[in-house]
Amino acid sequence: MPEQEVRSVQALAIRTLGIVLGLTLTVPAVADDWPQWRGADRSGVWQEDGILERFPEEGLEAVWRVPIRGGYSGPVVADGRVFVTDWQRVEGTRAIMGRERVLALDEETGEVIWSHEWDVNYSALQQSYAIGPRSTPAVDGDTLYVMGAVGHLTALEAETGEVIWSYDSVEQGNASITIWGFTSSPLVHGDLLIQIVGAEPDGKVMAFNKHTGEEVWRSLSSNWEMGYGQPMIFERGGVEQLIIWEPQAVNSLDPATGEVYWSVPWEVASGMTVTTPVVDGDRLLFSQFYRGSLLLEFDSEEPEVRELWRGKSRSEMPEETEGLHSLITTPILEGDTIYGVCSYGQLRGLNAADGSRLWESDKMTRQGRWGAAFMVRHGDRWFVNNDLGDLIIARFSRDGYEEIDRARLIEPTTRSGFGPRRLFDAMVNWTHPAYANRHVIARNDEEIIRVSLAE
Repeated sequence: MPEQEVRSVQALAIRTLGIVLGLTLTVPAVADDWPQWRGADRSGVWQEDGILERFPEEGLEAVWRVPIRGGYSGPVVADGRVFVTDWQRVEGTRAIMGRERVLALDEETGEVIWSHEWDVNYSALQQSYAIGPRSTPAVDGDTLYVMGAVGHLTALEAETGEVIWSYDSVEQGNASITIWGFTSSPLVHGDLLIQIVGAEPDGKVMAFNKHTGEEVWRSLSSNWEMGYGQPMIFERGGVEQLIIWEPQAVNSLDPATGEVYWSVPWEVASGMTVTTPVVDGDRLLFSQFYRGSLLLEFDSEEPEVRELWRGKSRSEMPEETEGLHSLITTPILEGDTIYGVCSYGQLRGLNAADGSRLWESDKMTRQGRWGAAFMVRHGDRWFVNNDLGDLIIARFSRDGYEEIDRARLIEPTTRSGFGPRRLFDAMVNWTHPAYANRHVIARNDEEIIRVSLAE
């Protein structure tokens, strides 16, 4: 009998014996990829086991590190590969000309497998932040979807980097480039690729055939900024609802057709719809820099919502904000409590019933304008990558913030830009890391690294 068949028969015999004897066989946990923004289902939850409880005394050491160029876009991991986008300026031109690029790296070694580049003009962007792509790529099967900072949407073969189709939001969609660029990450839903593109007319959000790039539907007027948020799909009220938070309102759409189910007016100054909508049960939470937070409740039977409460403050200053005024940090909604990083880096706990503040801490991240952190849940604790480049293991409760451990993950290499008060123009890291296969993968404007978090 061939050796392979012998091994198969032996394995079957062992499993059968276990069943006969009533034994429980231990099956190794399947490791997880991180194929899109905030993980497999965009929830910011890391499911793997076998993760360390505390960091090594000698600190975190990279398994590999690879030089890259500038960008805010987070890495993604799928099928043994890491994908990341970056940008490099072409010197000697008055305009901010350069080349955006997507890289495919071997997950185990960091070796560059392939790269694809295209020319871009960043002159329309706020110059302080014209350093590279913002949108995190998405992997669906054998296809990689990438959105550049000035609206180049591209589908590529994940294996080879060959372009399958592309869409230029400005040239083909007549979209305007907002000062912070195109930031929404591609969302795959069935045979659709959903993307916020700001196309004219009435194409703030569009759905494309993910295989061909053909337009399937478009929705929402583009007579206002498209914003900087992420499309999310939740099944509530008996249907799937595509949530689009843009600078005039929170909207719910039918993801199959683009039909609007409902809209809740909520204007956002400077178009800064940055944090990702989060749910807990039937509640849906949003938070913005100037006007605080908004909590909605889904109807259990129909695609409708009711407003539970919204913040009343109209300031960014810490002493004048009564609730949570997040800019970059997506908040946490967990039972009767909300946790989040406020306008100047203050970590706050709120009573979810009315948005009132329970406590505040200045220990977790930088205390300065637009202070931020990326919080990912793992079991009953959270892995927090703050904008100083630290990786923190923490717990949050109604009683306060508990820091379990902290280590330096990556150097902050990006200027925070204008900020009229405390910590003007600090060096920060504003890129969401990927947690995959018991490792964390992080990048700055100079390198991308892979660090083991296995126990």
